[in-house]
Amino acid sequence: MAEAMRVSCIQMDIELGSVDVNYARAKKLISDAMKNEPDVIVLPETWNTGFFPKENLESYCDRDGERTKKEIGGLAREYKVNIVAGSISNAKNGKVYNTAYVFDRQGECIAEYDKTHSFAPMGEDDYYEKGNSICRFTLDGKNCGIIICYDIRFPELTRTMSVKGLDCMFVVCQWPNIRIPHLTALVKARAIENQMFVVCCNACGKAGETVFGGSSIIVEPWGNELAIAGEGEEIITSVLDYSVIKNIRESINVFRDRRPEIYDINN
Repeated sequence: MAEAMRVSCIQMDIELGSVDVNYARAKKLISDAMKNEPDVIVLPETWNTGFFPKENLESYCDRDGERTKKEIGGLAREYKVNIVAGSISNAKNGKVYNTAYVFDRQGECIAEYDKTHSFAPMGEDDYYEKGNSICRFTLDGKNCGIIICYDIRFPELTRTMSVKGLDCMFVVCQWPNIRIPHLTALVKARAIENQMFVVCCNACGKAGETVFGGSSIIVEPWGNELAIAGEGEEIITSVLDYSVIKNIRESINVFRDRRPEIYDINN
C-alpha cells in the first residue's frame, strides 16, 4: 500500500447550462492534468450544468450518471487514474439530484453520493432532492470520503465518517468568492479536527450574478496548506504523505479521547 498519493484538483470555469461545452472542457482539463502524473484527479461541483439552470433544469441533467460513467469513467480507464468526478446535475428515479461519482483506475464507478445538505439561500432545495446517506470508499488502499459544498458546514457529517477511520476527505464545490474565507477556514478545521487530509476542489467563473471564487485548496492533517489556487481556471497538484497521519494521531489522539456518551447533537 503506497504511503503517498499525488492529487490534482481541476479548478474549472463552468459555463452555465452549456452541457456539451462543459463535458468537452472537463475532458480536456483531465488530459492536461495527466501531465502531472496524478494518482487522483478531482473535478468541482455540478460541472456539467453549472450551479444551476433554474429553467427546465431536468432537461440539462445527466440520466442516472450514464454520460458521466461513459465519458469520465472511460478516461479513468484510458489513463489508469482514479477520478473523483466532482458532482453533476443528475436525473434519476423521477427526481433531480446533485450527485458525485468516483471512478477507479479501471474506470469502474466505485462510489456514488447525493448531496445531503441543499443550499437554501440559492434555492437549491427547491430544485434538487436531498440524499440520505454518507459516502466512504477506498482509493489505492486509502480510506476516503466525499462531501459536496454546503455539506462542509455540518461537522456532524464529516465526524460521522471520520470516526470509522478516514485518511482523506474530498470536498467538491461551487463556492462564491464573497465567502471564500469561510471555505478556507472550514477546510482547515475539518482537516485538523479529524486528523486527515482534505482536498477541496472549487469552481471559478460566473453564473448569472454569482461569481465563484476558485481558491481550491489541499490541506494536510495539521491544517497546513499543501497547495492553493488563485481565482481563475487552473490545476493544482500536491502529494499527500499518509505516513504523517499515524504520528499525529499518536501524539494528539482525539479519537481515543472523545466522550460520545455526553454529546447530544440531536436537538
